[in-house]
Amino acid sequence: VGPYVLVTPNETRRKKLQQIAKKELNDLEQWKKEHKPGPIALVPQRLGGNESEAQVRRNQQIILMQSKYQKKHKREEYVKAKKAAEEAEILKKKAIQREKAERLEVKKRQEEMQRREMLLEDQKYKTNELLNRLDVGLPKSDSCQIANPGPGSTAWERSRAYKQALREDENRRLEEMKQEQQRK
Repeated sequence: VGPYVLVTPNETRRKKLQQIAKKELNDLEQWKKEHKPGPIALVPQRLGGNESEAQVRRNQQIILMQSKYQKKHKREEYVKAKKAAEEAEILKKKAIQREKAERLEVKKRQEEMQRREMLLEDQKYKTNELLNRLDVGLPKSDSCQIANPGPGSTAWERSRAYKQALREDENRRLEEMKQEQQRK
């Protein structure tokens, strides 16, 4: 084993510490004697109140039954509150969906209006184009002569006159529709 140093105790210091410890122990013993609790003096009294055991048991049973009903009532209140919260949440979601549907409906109506306007513009354009083509393609002749051909007219002239009358009738209808559209 390796070398070691043995420290000898300091006798004066040791005796001093032992004297302090003895003094503290004596002080503790004396303090305990001075602060020793005295005898307990209780006035005798009847415990358990003024009711009999049967009465107390009956009261306990009533309290137990009431606690069952109170628990049941609390549970019902909790369920009602939960249902009300769920209903409020559902109503909120329905309102949001209703707003979305209304916005979609408005958007559809606007698109429909735009589509109709474009259709009307296109229809007016096509009608004008047709009228211009018909005006350019037709000869400037009196419609009465075409409608009432003479007895010496050929089949070709009659078919041409018939087609001319149909065109005029169609033009008249288109003009009426045009005027009606402008009035709207």
